[in-house]
Amino acid sequence: MVKSKKKKGKLKQKLTDKYRLVVLNEDTFEERFSLKLSRLNVFVLSGFFSILLVVLTITLIAFTPIKEYIPGYSSALLKKNALIATLKTDSLKTQLSILENYTKALRPVLTGELKPEEADSLFLQQERIIINENALAATKADSIFREEVDSRDRFPIINNSQSNVKLVFFAPLNGQISQGFDPSSKHFAVDILANTGSPIKAIADGTVIFSGWTTETGYVIILKHSNNYISVYKHNGNLLKEQSDFVQSGEAIASVGSTGELTTGPHLHFELWSDGYALDPLKYIDFK
Repeated sequence: MVKSKKKKGKLKQKLTDKYRLVVLNEDTFEERFSLKLSRLNVFVLSGFFSILLVVLTITLIAFTPIKEYIPGYSSALLKKNALIATLKTDSLKTQLSILENYTKALRPVLTGELKPEEADSLFLQQERIIINENALAATKADSIFREEVDSRDRFPIINNSQSNVKLVFFAPLNGQISQGFDPSSKHFAVDILANTGSPIKAIADGTVIFSGWTTETGYVIILKHSNNYISVYKHNGNLLKEQSDFVQSGEAIASVGSTGELTTGPHLHFELWSDGYALDPLKYIDFK
């Protein structure tokens, strides 16, 4: 016990013993600077500056463009170029498909299987068929029946100044509105708070015209509905539908997330457009 106490006392004395650091002029030996230190003070200061250096390094990497030089981390410009390349690839696939169909149609003529005269006769026959179809006229009773069918919808209809038929939209997500529609600040949407992973639903029947990633708004899905309505869903966690998929009203199309550089937490950024104009979703949808 006595030895252990003596060892502890010696260790404490070594840590707290004062030393003087002196800076002298080499020629005149004049004292320029002096500082009293102990081993304990040196250890504490070294640890503090080490932690401060680590924190500054992490901050510098996380909040500056330096992080783009780290292997495995893709830059914002790279993500943007990848999205543009994906869209161009999709367009090229469509054009290639059209070119292949055109080539298949010309192949019989180029290989001699079909003579030019026969091709002309087929074209004329097709033209005559089109003329005959355009000459067909529906009866009055048939026209009335078609108007009744076209005016029907699976939801009730209400009148407005622009059209006699208007969709009743399904709420994409039930929750608290954190930010409303504000054109003055260019916020053409409503932000709806919800838990991560909550299902996001289509507001009406429609077709997916975009389903992918953007740097600022994360995972985005856009639907086109009847009467030229377009609904936009941003900052999703996951996308459940792909481009060109047909969805029904109330069908889950994504889940709540917090993706993209402009997000502030788990929520849905929802936009509603009609004929190129942004609409206030609160006037058309009940989010409660």
